Amino acid sequence: MSKALLKAIDVIETEKGISREILFEAIEMALLSAYKKNFNASKNVRVDFNRTTGEYKFIIRKDVVEEVYDDRIEYALEDALKVNPAYEVGDIFEEVDIPSDFGRVGAQAAKQALMQRLHDAEKEILYNEYIEYEGEIRDGYVDRVDSRYVYVKLGKIEAILGENERVPGEEYIPQTPIKVYIARVDNPSRGSKPHVLASRSHPEFIKRLFEQQVPEIFDGIVEVKSVSREAGERTKIAVHSEDSNVDAVGSCVGPSGSRVNQILNELNGEKIDIVPWDKDIEKFITNSLAPAKVLNISIDEDNKVANVEVAEDQLSLAIGKKGQNVRLAAKLTGWKIDIKTTEK
Repeated sequence: MSKALLKAIDVIETEKGISREILFEAIEMALLSAYKKNFNASKNVRVDFNRTTGEYKFIIRKDVVEEVYDDRIEYALEDALKVNPAYEVGDIFEEVDIPSDFGRVGAQAAKQALMQRLHDAEKEILYNEYIEYEGEIRDGYVDRVDSRYVYVKLGKIEAILGENERVPGEEYIPQTPIKVYIARVDNPSRGSKPHVLASRSHPEFIKRLFEQQVPEIFDGIVEVKSVSREAGERTKIAVHSEDSNVDAVGSCVGPSGSRVNQILNELNGEKIDIVPWDKDIEKFITNSLAPAKVLNISIDEDNKVANVEVAEDQLSLAIGKKGQNVRLAAKLTGWKIDIKTTEK
């Protein structure tokens, strides 16, 4: 076993980048566990593993006593004196044990330890790779679909799209390309590969799509201040630039709508309102209600309530279908918005 074991350690270190010391420690723990289990040994035992030859032995620490009642933990003074005349009652005697019938058990324990450590290392490598993508968009393809999840293949790992993370009305056909937002990466303490939770309904998905299509956002010239979204139907995104020479909204729209159209194609027609952010909350709320035109607005700072007045023919536009426009505007600004028409 010794030569084969050392060769396996060399291969794993070279190909997987796991240090020899980590592998040796895993083997030692496995051998010790197997020894205790199979030979009813006391807890006061350690393994001495030779890193050069691969040979090992077990060393049991026993109390030196006049009369032995439990030979697993006690050693007779009479026998200890034969080894060294200096022994006294109460000293610790270290007894070496190399069980003749432990070879097969030891080999199996060492093999399992290496396989488990290899599995853990690969899982850790995957986790460290994919945790870097948390909060980002990744390209993959639909692998399969069942009653609970859409499984998306992302390189070496599979991400899952739960029902709440999917866009209503979207079809997920196996083997078709798909972009997903990596919402969370979990590292299970035992067993399986890291869990990658993906989303296409998350508001941050929209923000990342704009970063991909709008260089000014990627470079930090234009900032996405906030996003509110009802996936599959409509999104409002507020943008701003500190550079007065930059048109933040125009940058997002692109020449002849080329940039925003790329995003709309990815979203299968979901509507997007791009509105200019403003530090003046009245202006920002007014912008957020577009395409409706606001006549007047009064602000209740203490309760974060905006009372908005619109013309009669703008009321339905301001509120939107089933209240969607005002609801998204409220999420975008973080203010409660009450809308009423002008009094005649």
